[in-house]
Amino acid sequence: MNYKNILVTGGLGILGARLVKQLSIYKSNNIFILDRSKNLEKIKILELNKFKKVKIIKGNFNDYKTVYKIIKNKKISFIFHLGAITQVIDAYKSPMETFNSNISGTINILESIRNLKKNIILIFSSSDKAYGTLSGTAYSEDHRLKGNYPYDVSKSSSDLIVQSYVKTYNLRAGIIRSGNIYGPGDLNMDRLVPHVIISSLKNKKSILRSNGNLIRDYVFVDDVVNAYILLMKKMIRTKENLRIYNVGSKENFTVKNFVKLITKMINNREIIPVIKNNSKIEIYKQKLNYTKIKKELNWYPKSKLKESLKITINWYRKNLSFFNGK
Repeated sequence: MNYKNILVTGGLGILGARLVKQLSIYKSNNIFILDRSKNLEKIKILELNKFKKVKIIKGNFNDYKTVYKIIKNKKISFIFHLGAITQVIDAYKSPMETFNSNISGTINILESIRNLKKNIILIFSSSDKAYGTLSGTAYSEDHRLKGNYPYDVSKSSSDLIVQSYVKTYNLRAGIIRSGNIYGPGDLNMDRLVPHVIISSLKNKKSILRSNGNLIRDYVFVDDVVNAYILLMKKMIRTKENLRIYNVGSKENFTVKNFVKLITKMINNREIIPVIKNNSKIEIYKQKLNYTKIKKELNWYPKSKLKESLKITINWYRKNLSFFNGK
């Protein structure tokens, strides 16, 4: 795989960091992470400082000139756009910032490609929430994108905008719509899995922002990274301009049951969470049909739930001091 210069936005997130490590296996790759803080503490705990071919550039993809300059000067040939405001509650509190980041930020990348070199390949990280309310048993890729709440709408819109640029300006892009990602290296304590694990390791009750009855796909990060790599290879080998895939899971749980499983694995007993119900701003049930990616890219979730949760829990146990006071 010889796409020499790769740009990753959101490279210090759970998906981005794991993807960067996987891309680093291919020695011909130079990988550039665009990060607005260049947080050295995060870089160290994610062990990204160990990879010589990984360079972190301080900047924000919300600024068009920054994006354009990086793509041009670094001669970027492949972009993974993973960066976004990812939390439903953050989007609810700050809709303007969310739309600016998730929609305008995506447009900045697309415009840079359009104005520089149209054969740059983009893989965009969408979400199951782009689909909006589930009709039927599971979302397929041809399900209408119709988000209602700010985060969902930001994903519906940016997903459609990527498709629009492909069809209008002959750009090349892949889109992945995944379920809830969990695994080692998630530093966002507002997300369910890190919060519950850290709370349980400290023998404290976790706090849920929903009634616990919301149903979600939970996908191990290594499975999701594998999907991105397979899509990258496919986009390089073929001349197709657009490919869209769901990345789902065999594991479809209520929040309450998922929390119960995690706490029992850590404490040998269930620690019942505190309920702070804000679920009126969230979709009740989500389930992704991943038949298409299985058929076309031979992708399927290989991880086993308890094994992957054990790996995740052990990572947080090892790095517990990082989260003290957070």
